[in-house]
Amino acid sequence: MPTLIRLVITLLFLAGLVYAAMFMLVALVEPTPKEVTIRIPARELLGESAPATGNQPAPLVEPPSLVQPPPAATGPAAGIAPE
Repeated sequence: MPTLIRLVITLLFLAGLVYAAMFMLVALVEPTPKEVTIRIPARELLGESAPATGNQPAPLVEPPSLVQPPPAATGPAAGIAPE
């Protein structure tokens, strides 16, 4: 049993050292903010309406939109009778 207790105490001590190191990093290290510039091609922003540049042909199919329009409301709550 003494060996198990020594193992548990050693593991707790090591966990305490790791916790103390993380706390010291949070308390003492100050991150430096910097400007980040990310270039986004115009064809991704405008979709198919942007002209193709370089050797890449214009896409034949418009990419699917991530934003779907809400379904049309029908029924008595919407004040519209279903067809």
